[in-house]
Amino acid sequence: MSKPTANWEKVGDKFYRKVQLYTAVFDQDLELGNYNVVGAPYSGAVAIYRDEDKVYTYRGNQAAKSSIDIYSCAGKLIRRINWDKGTIRALGWSEDEKLLVVTEDGTVRCYYGLQGDFVPFSLGHGAEEHGVQSCRFYSSGFVALLGNNHLISVSSYAEPRPKLLAVPPSDPVHSWAIIPPAYSLSRSVEVILAIGVTLYVVDATEAEDRNFSAGPFKHISVSPRGEFLAFYTEDGKVWVVSGDWSDKLSEYDSKVKTVPKDMQWCGSNAVALAWEDEVHLIGPRSVATKFYYDAWVHLLPDVDGLRLLTNDVCEYLQKVPDETVEVFRLGSESPAANLLEASSLLEQKSPKADDLIQLIRPSLGEAVDTCIKAAAHEFNIHWQKSLLKAASFGKSVLDLYSSDDFVDICDTLRVLNAVRFYEIGLPMSYEQYRRLTPEKLIERLTNRNEYLLALRIASYLHLPSSHIHEHWAQQKVRVSTDSEEEICALIVKKLHGKPGISFEEIARAANDEGRVRLATELLNYEPRAGKQVPLLLAMKEDTIALDKAIESGDTDLIFHVLLHLRKKLPLASFFRVINSRPVATALVESSALDQDRGLLKDLYYQDDRRLEGSNLLLTEALSQASLAPALDKLKLASKYLQDSRDAPSTFHRQALDETAKLLRLQEQFEKDLSPRDPAAAVGTSSFPGFLGLSANETIFQLLRQGHHKRAQKIQSEFKIPEKTYAWLRLRALVSARHWIELEELAKHKKSPIGWEPFFNEILAAGNTRVASIFIPKCTALGVAERVEMWTKCGLLVKAGEEAFKAKDRALLEDIRGKASGSATVEVERLLGMLPQKR
Repeated sequence: MSKPTANWEKVGDKFYRKVQLYTAVFDQDLELGNYNVVGAPYSGAVAIYRDEDKVYTYRGNQAAKSSIDIYSCAGKLIRRINWDKGTIRALGWSEDEKLLVVTEDGTVRCYYGLQGDFVPFSLGHGAEEHGVQSCRFYSSGFVALLGNNHLISVSSYAEPRPKLLAVPPSDPVHSWAIIPPAYSLSRSVEVILAIGVTLYVVDATEAEDRNFSAGPFKHISVSPRGEFLAFYTEDGKVWVVSGDWSDKLSEYDSKVKTVPKDMQWCGSNAVALAWEDEVHLIGPRSVATKFYYDAWVHLLPDVDGLRLLTNDVCEYLQKVPDETVEVFRLGSESPAANLLEASSLLEQKSPKADDLIQLIRPSLGEAVDTCIKAAAHEFNIHWQKSLLKAASFGKSVLDLYSSDDFVDICDTLRVLNAVRFYEIGLPMSYEQYRRLTPEKLIERLTNRNEYLLALRIASYLHLPSSHIHEHWAQQKVRVSTDSEEEICALIVKKLHGKPGISFEEIARAANDEGRVRLATELLNYEPRAGKQVPLLLAMKEDTIALDKAIESGDTDLIFHVLLHLRKKLPLASFFRVINSRPVATALVESSALDQDRGLLKDLYYQDDRRLEGSNLLLTEALSQASLAPALDKLKLASKYLQDSRDAPSTFHRQALDETAKLLRLQEQFEKDLSPRDPAAAVGTSSFPGFLGLSANETIFQLLRQGHHKRAQKIQSEFKIPEKTYAWLRLRALVSARHWIELEELAKHKKSPIGWEPFFNEILAAGNTRVASIFIPKCTALGVAERVEMWTKCGLLVKAGEEAFKAKDRALLEDIRGKASGSATVEVERLLGMLPQKR
């Protein structure tokens, strides 16, 4: 096994290594030099498309068809996107591996999931007129340069809202780059333009000239975190300045007259220049090393290094991590290097292993940590194992040491080694894995249809796997040629008992493929009605959606479906749908009562519910402000019930007719009885209106005003019972304080309601004199009741006489106790006239 330092190169005081990831990547006939190559971050997919400005060998009609090919880093074709939508000006990747395709006319397609599905949008702002020249991408957005030097920024792929930046000078742009919002001082995207011999920085508000006079600059590159800027001058020099433009850090002379085809940062520590088959790596203090290739080489920058891609090989160039340098550097005497040596000696059963352990005993914990971290950064499995063995040996010697980091790194390396395998083609470094997160890695495997590996990693790391199963099911729906029954049975069988599965997403995929029946069947297994119903409506399965909403018991969901149906269906069809569903009908009634009474009337009419329709019109009639519309409503309400012969409807119609008759009479009373001159009523109580009163209330008001004949007419017209009329007359006279009329009534021999109510009502009004007139007429009452009535009127002598007639000594004695003055004497006299009890 070769030494780990065999592929190291020293650049200044730092070491860089070039790790060979895969060989025989592309077919030699591909001629990679004639293609534009763009790599997704975190060792993601590689998209290539033919450079239309270059001459290429003719290979027949099939080869002439334009396409965007997506490969893994190992050269495995993931997806081919046929292209016939205009000239492509730029390709780029988002942080979550979405492919962005920008055409000359400003049309953008965002391909997601590596499946060929896309979301389009347009740049606008004159892009179609002036044409897109080139684009620069970052993790969540990009900037497009138009032919008139205008710059259009898109800050989010999820919600693209193209915005025009400040307008720079119109002179030709030699090169340009962007500083992402996360690393710019203004916290918005900044564009660096090489125009003439100087540089301009453009943001949303201004285009500032930085007064650099060393141009023109043929390449501009910004370090991954924006802390350094690199510029390539026309005379072959590379300038590196600080991100705030305050310091010039280095200047390197390439001594090459040909302008390199690309310049990219290798992490944040070095700059790489690439010609066709030659790469210069420039470190701090203008120190450089060179790499040579037998074929055209492409630079694919990443967060912590640089992928180098040719037809033959895919390599990864990065600064050697400090922990790796500490362990493997030639002549290293660090505790970690000694621990690795001690582990090797232990395998050889050499006693020197213990001597080395004792030598580094004070720093053994630190040495174990360093070996664990060095193992995490290592690509070679042999050296991973060697370093982990050394760490295991070291921690076994320590009395107290937490093994959490050791276990985590072992788990991580198992995952990384699995995805680095050439059939998967995700050669991630430990730093990339840590930034990407395991969840996103599983998502990338799922998008590549590597379901088995994704499930195993999810199980191994104890992560949810529901989205993996859902993605598999969606792909099954899209590509399977089996019958819909077989597909549904297979999906249900595979996903049965799996937690967190959303059959709604699977059904949506089936619907998108035109398999409506399959989508409907799959939705039956979705337990959440809130997920079922919207998709069923989108599939035009309206009645099924309504039934599902009713089954859920969610009134908001039922209302959602009903509103959809109301907008979509003719009124008669809408009523037919809800009539067989009582819950839906009840909800329509309750909402229409407050919001759309016209709809409610139509519903009652369509369903031949005459009584409910009549009641609705009656309610409206009673709420009218004037008489004419109220009478019209009542007439219509009565007409609703005209052909109905059932008892409730007959009674209801009769009541409506009587109500209309009463309203007409009330209107006549108001005309006849209201004061002619409103000024004449000044100083008196206001005239009480009759409209809207009941028959009893109308009689009460008429009697109170002394209109007895009109009151009797109401009694006759509406067949008011004599007892009811007598009560109304009594209360009206008492209310109006017509005491004389009440005294005249006392002269009558009989009363329909008896005479006791007269006493009670008049006494309650405070007139004891008139009330006492009715006591003698209450012959049906006992002596004690009449004595009590006399007492309430304050006539204690009369009360005593009543008790004397009944010869009730006890009552007399009780009255004597309440009497005073002359009344006491009279009561005593009456007591004396009663014989004494023996």
